[in-house]
Amino acid sequence: MGVIQKQTIKGSIFSYLGVVIGFITTGLLFPKYFSVEENGLIKLLVSYSIIFAQFASLGFNRVITMLFTYFRDFKNKHNGFLFITAIVILIGFVLAIIVFLLLKTYILGKGTEKSLLFADYFYYIIPLIFVTLLFTVLDNYNKVLFNAVRGIFLKEFFQRIIILLDVILFYFGFVNFQLFVIIYIIAFSLPPLIIMVLLIKEGNFNLRPQINFITKDLRSKMINISIFGVLTSFSGILILNIDTVMINSMLGIGQTGVYAITFFFGSIILIPSRSLIKISSVVIADAWKGNNLKIINDIYYKSCLNQLIFASLLFVGIWANINNVFEILPTEYATGKYVIFFIALSSLIKMAGGVNNMILFTSKYYKIHTLFILIFVVVIVISNLIFIPMYGIVGAALASALSNFIFMLIEFIFLKVKFKFQPYNYKFLLVLAISGFAYLISYFVPIFNNYIIDIIVRSLLITIIFVGLILIFKLSEDIDLKAKQIINLIKK
Repeated sequence: MGVIQKQTIKGSIFSYLGVVIGFITTGLLFPKYFSVEENGLIKLLVSYSIIFAQFASLGFNRVITMLFTYFRDFKNKHNGFLFITAIVILIGFVLAIIVFLLLKTYILGKGTEKSLLFADYFYYIIPLIFVTLLFTVLDNYNKVLFNAVRGIFLKEFFQRIIILLDVILFYFGFVNFQLFVIIYIIAFSLPPLIIMVLLIKEGNFNLRPQINFITKDLRSKMINISIFGVLTSFSGILILNIDTVMINSMLGIGQTGVYAITFFFGSIILIPSRSLIKISSVVIADAWKGNNLKIINDIYYKSCLNQLIFASLLFVGIWANINNVFEILPTEYATGKYVIFFIALSSLIKMAGGVNNMILFTSKYYKIHTLFILIFVVVIVISNLIFIPMYGIVGAALASALSNFIFMLIEFIFLKVKFKFQPYNYKFLLVLAISGFAYLISYFVPIFNNYIIDIIVRSLLITIIFVGLILIFKLSEDIDLKAKQIINLIKK
């Protein structure tokens, strides 16, 4: 767990620094200086670029995660693995652009009257698809070289700094909205370019082909995994972005903008999981190679418990401060109050599942995992079709929470039946009880006239109660160890 802990902590630090920057931009500046339609446009550009970039990868990200271990050889330039990767994503990019252009009428169709701004910026998605694809693949390649932190730093922190500077330029009138969008795309372009430069410098970027290295059996595995990877990865990204697409189609770009901003507050809970999932997937893949179920089970248990602890603290903190959130946001975002609740709940459910998704993703049962993902897609589309007409953007958030619960439950049952993995015990109930107690105490705290003071006082009280009780009951070995290290540093 040493590598996982070290990189998770580092990655989480950069992620939360990025959250601070993201809060300033997405939480404060975007709602203040851009219209709900412009915020909706930005969300749509990113969502569609992610969807088509995932399709363009042709499932090869899964091949990188699962099979790079067979190619790993620094002296021999990793046996031409990057050459194969480059060929696959170039073919994938061409196919993705063809499909994208063929679907133009459908993509703009229903939303055209309500989303004229989106039609004006439709073709800006193409360069975004390319840089998103490039980053996804290079970051994944970098991850299997046991450096997950680099991509997190560049994506979560550095990129957001550039976007913040872009907003400042817009505020002072140095750029108009069109130029703002162009610089926004440039901000997405810099991380993959920087990763490429660093890989070249370290000697890990080599496009020399070594086709002879690939045996018939290895080639068969790569093709098989890639085919199912297309379905899994594309479906997974579709799950994360389908709500935005359906809200734009059914309610228009303005409501998409409201959803995008309020979604941000609820999704903050997921931040600690990003670095954990990135590095743990490599360790789990190596453990599967040696059929070391003990390591996998240990990672599973600790990831579920530690993520639930962090997620619960953040969930309580967000909902206890929900009225303060809407002191920050303009009045037109008030309809998104329960979007924050249900997206936060959805994030909590995901965090409580730990790395269950990665365990299945990297196992020999990856085909079953693909089936579960497809079921997830069907459930979330149907639930969106039911709940969006009933509850608007809140319905989309409710659909997300419900679908994630069903998906996590299915994966838990499968892992329990197939491998006897059962990470949950009484400690999880104690975490939830402590969360409820901390929220209850904060509920009776008088409301301060100054919302900033109210946020500080309420959040500090929740943190002290929650963390104190977690340490008193010794619920997590990792957290106890980290607390002792901090105390020892203070004593010095």
